[in-house]
Amino acid sequence: MNGLRRAALLAFPQLWRRRPPWGGGGGALRRRAGTRGFPAYRSSEEPLRRCGAAAVAPPEEEEEEEQFVFLEYVPEEEPRLPKAGNWPEPEGRPEPDQPGSGGDASRRRPKPPREAHRPRGHPDPSVPSSGVSCSGCGAELHCRDPAVPGYLPSEKYRSLQGEEEEDREGEGGQGATRRQQALEGAVCQRCWMLVHHQQALQVQMPREEYRRVVSAALRSPPRHGRPPLVLCMVDVLDLPDSIPPDLPELVGSQAHLFVLGNKVDLLPGDSPQYLSRLRGRLLEICAGLLDLAKPSPTTTTTQKQQRVVDVHLISAKTGYGVEELISKLQRSWKFNGDVYLVGGTNTGKSTLFNALLHSDYCKSRASDVINRATISPWPGTTLNLLKFPIINPTPYRIFQREARLKADAEKMEEDLSEDEQKQLAILKKQGYLIGRIGRTFQMPKKLKKNCEIEFDAEALSFGMEEEPSVPPITATKKVELTYNEVKDARWFYDTPGIVKDGCVLNLLKEKEVKLVLPTCAIVPRSFVLKPGMTLFLGALGRIDYLQGDQSCWFSVVASNLLPVHITTVEKADAVYQKHAGQTLLKVPMGGEERMKEFPPLVHQDVMLEGTGSTEAVADIKLSSAGWVAVTAHLNDKVHLKCYTPEGTALTVRKPPLLPYIVHIKGRRLQRSAAYETKKPPPLVANLKRDVNKKKRMGKI
Repeated sequence: MNGLRRAALLAFPQLWRRRPPWGGGGGALRRRAGTRGFPAYRSSEEPLRRCGAAAVAPPEEEEEEEQFVFLEYVPEEEPRLPKAGNWPEPEGRPEPDQPGSGGDASRRRPKPPREAHRPRGHPDPSVPSSGVSCSGCGAELHCRDPAVPGYLPSEKYRSLQGEEEEDREGEGGQGATRRQQALEGAVCQRCWMLVHHQQALQVQMPREEYRRVVSAALRSPPRHGRPPLVLCMVDVLDLPDSIPPDLPELVGSQAHLFVLGNKVDLLPGDSPQYLSRLRGRLLEICAGLLDLAKPSPTTTTTQKQQRVVDVHLISAKTGYGVEELISKLQRSWKFNGDVYLVGGTNTGKSTLFNALLHSDYCKSRASDVINRATISPWPGTTLNLLKFPIINPTPYRIFQREARLKADAEKMEEDLSEDEQKQLAILKKQGYLIGRIGRTFQMPKKLKKNCEIEFDAEALSFGMEEEPSVPPITATKKVELTYNEVKDARWFYDTPGIVKDGCVLNLLKEKEVKLVLPTCAIVPRSFVLKPGMTLFLGALGRIDYLQGDQSCWFSVVASNLLPVHITTVEKADAVYQKHAGQTLLKVPMGGEERMKEFPPLVHQDVMLEGTGSTEAVADIKLSSAGWVAVTAHLNDKVHLKCYTPEGTALTVRKPPLLPYIVHIKGRRLQRSAAYETKKPPPLVANLKRDVNKKKRMGKI
């Protein structure tokens, strides 16, 4: 029998050379591998007793808390960072290219993470400021101090100006003018790091400076005899905290006000009429905070008419509602005066600025002259005013625009170009509501492509003994707006974001902000909790369900990357002490050292009375980290103890923003307090739906 076995192994060597799927051989082979330095793995299908007669799970696994992670909506896990120092090699473990390692990619040591890019160059305090603004954030370019907005390293600053050549020419004041023109279109070091390396450099700009810049711009003497129009950008995910409380003082009493609810594409629809309900809720909150519904007795009738408030829901990222916003502005505001875009930090102002820059609201040639604004999740990206000229909406232009919009609305997804379909597919994964932003007024493509190409045959020809000469690279001539195009122009301004007080984002670092701020469609996570249970939203929020007659539903509306953890009230303090700053709660990250500088959690008692199992009674908003919608049975009195970091705001929002969100869930998971997640389908607004395709999908 043994002879037949040896003959079979010799005839089919792949039977004994092939590695088993779990990374090792049988039980004896695994034990021998463990003695040589390999980690001894246990198959999930093998009973625990096969690993040894006295094999017992370690006590850490017994006390391990359950973590609710839904794999279908969680992106790929990033490589884990080492705890400290370099990447040590475990003792006794062979290198991947040595014999015995098997060449398995899963057994190789992970590659060390790429180090953060360090800015180079040195400051030079002796060089005066340029007087030219950064095209990304609006700060004045200089090379004096890296902590001041608009800084460029002195080496880069001088190379852009070309001072050496100018000094040789000795043109005096004309040379200084040329140096300023050479800096136009350049970006500061901070914008460069944000765009190309996704790193935010700290700059010293106090909050009062933001408010001063915004207030000075809005309170300046009105141009063209008309007060400006103020577009107040509001983050619907952060209501009501995203509305600056002192906005009436900033805009003054003469400015017109138009409220924009941004990031509506990230919210799942809990009912067919959720957008109209959300718009009414936003108008109600704005009317209460801005004191627009009840003007003062001294306000005249003319001032009341000027303080007209309109609310419009948009998504600056996916383009939803932007075309309707342009049509509304061109019909109501027309060409009366300048337009200012104001709001808090991280509300999406710069994203809307870039979208309008390449739309029918901007002059056709201006989009080729003016650079796009720098956008990033880091609060306070824009540091000064950015602007572009508004196109004059004449009746003929409005007629042309309406014809284009009507033609676009008749198109189906199959009628779009390949690039548009790819872009649409990407947006469908990022949001629930998508819109297409077109362009009616633009330069003809023939004028752009019909450029003369200089061809010199003598310069390109050379003999066998001659070396080819490379012609010098000449800089392309910069396109500029003429005087006639800007002398009577009305301008659209993007203002710096007003830093919010009591915001948890002010306490977080760059990587933590990227995890907390949602950038794609939010998938609600629902849990059913009994009295005596606790819900953690990372280490940034905690809700204890202390008293209640029956179980309640808790629907979490937050970033999909922010973990949710369920435990008991008795274990909650121990879980926070052990896992805050670690992988389980994830944010903040950095271990014990990070938690020493992070403020502790402070609690607030909340009493609620249920309105039924089909409708949420209130939203527990945990600062800017998200909120939890609480759904309780009718007349059930619920006692909650809610925690947020010290110095941040905790808001009980009544009525809730999405009262029927408890219905957006799947079946309940066995032996768990969680439900399966359910993601509603996306909707493209200004695109004709294929009814036949919908019927075919229904039959299938």
